[in-house]
Amino acid sequence: RQAATPGRRRSAVRGDGERRLRGYSGPGPDPRDPQLLGAVLEKLVKARGWQQPAAEATVFGAWERVVGPEVAQHSRPVKLENGELTVEARSTAWATQLRLLASSLLQQIAREVGHNVVRKLHIHGPAAPSWSRGPRRVRGRGPRDTYG
Repeated sequence: RQAATPGRRRSAVRGDGERRLRGYSGPGPDPRDPQLLGAVLEKLVKARGWQQPAAEATVFGAWERVVGPEVAQHSRPVKLENGELTVEARSTAWATQLRLLASSLLQQIAREVGHNVVRKLHIHGPAAPSWSRGPRRVRGRGPRDTYG
């Protein structure tokens, strides 16, 4: 009599104790229906606790979208550690400009990737070659003593 009751689904118990539905799913939504890949990934990220690393990766992967095309053309993120983002500017003039825009950049980053992902910005100009350090350093005045 129970098997002949329409609308009732039979279930079986799997080895891990979870109940599994048998038979056809019918016209309504069912957990066995195909899922969108984005929704499945979102559930996986949430279940594994990967929200923070995913947000940090967005800062690097989508830098142009996060800060805008003009700023992204003249800068690049270098390192994100303990909520402090190090940004390298293409020139010293752009480094100065980015320092002046630091608060608005922090707001844009927070709006795009979430709050407390980036709490502080360290902005540097372009790195010049160092004549005083390196594997082939020679004692003396450096390159100045060979000119003229």
